[in-house]
Amino acid sequence: MEDQITDLIGQNIALIGLAIVIFFAVSSAVRIVPQSEKFVVERFGRLRAVLGPGINFIVPFLDRVAHKISVLERQLPTNSQDAITADNVLVEVETSVFYRIIEPEKTVYRIRDIDAAIATTVAGIVRSEIGTMELDQVQSNRASLIQRIRESLANVVDDWGIEVTRAEILDVNLDDATRAAMLQQLNAERARRAQVTEAEGKRRAVELAADGELYAAEQLAKAKRVLAEAEAFATSAIASAIRDGGLEAAQYQVAMRQVETLTELGKGQGKQTVIVPASALEAMGDAFKLFKDAAK
Repeated sequence: MEDQITDLIGQNIALIGLAIVIFFAVSSAVRIVPQSEKFVVERFGRLRAVLGPGINFIVPFLDRVAHKISVLERQLPTNSQDAITADNVLVEVETSVFYRIIEPEKTVYRIRDIDAAIATTVAGIVRSEIGTMELDQVQSNRASLIQRIRESLANVVDDWGIEVTRAEILDVNLDDATRAAMLQQLNAERARRAQVTEAEGKRRAVELAADGELYAAEQLAKAKRVLAEAEAFATSAIASAIRDGGLEAAQYQVAMRQVETLTELGKGQGKQTVIVPASALEAMGDAFKLFKDAAK
């Protein structure tokens, strides 16, 4: 039985070898690429193709997958570099860059260490951009500075088949001397604003007081004018009555004024006794007499 099996294998060894060769050929010809990767295929050391996600076929024994490149977004380690602003202030800038590979054939054959190359490029661009701005502009216009860095970086790394998805300035640090000077300047600015606010408040108070006095004077003038007009009307009426009624009307008005004056004197607090001059009594008598005559 064993001899028969040995004879069978010996007779079909060529077919078995061929089957094994075909199996390995098919296995090497089919390449399944994950969604997050791309395969760079070489033929005799030269670039042949870039395989995308899914099932791909290559020529067995001639083509080989030389590089497997991840296309996921990557983040460079946080990098710090010194820079000098346009007003000669030394600052330490912390940056972070996110990128992804979109053309693996450029990344593989044009640059060796992509992370180091991007980090060096970012450091140079940051120093160049900050050198054109003053410290106050760096602090207040950080968004525009980030945009300029990202655009400059995108132009440089385009030859490497890379897309910069995000570039961030995490922090801008100052040395102790500059920080102390800025704090002193900030305190001085706050004191100046407080003094300006206090002065404006005092000026506003003076203006309001002056407006109040002006308004009071205007109202008093209006009141005097009204009283003067009333007095003029009364005088005119009295003059008209004298003209029409003669001297008796004038005597009647004078007598009535004296009576009113005595009445006001009698209304005072603590005054129970009022000394009335004889002339006043005569005036009251004349007033009553005139009043009776007028009634007739």
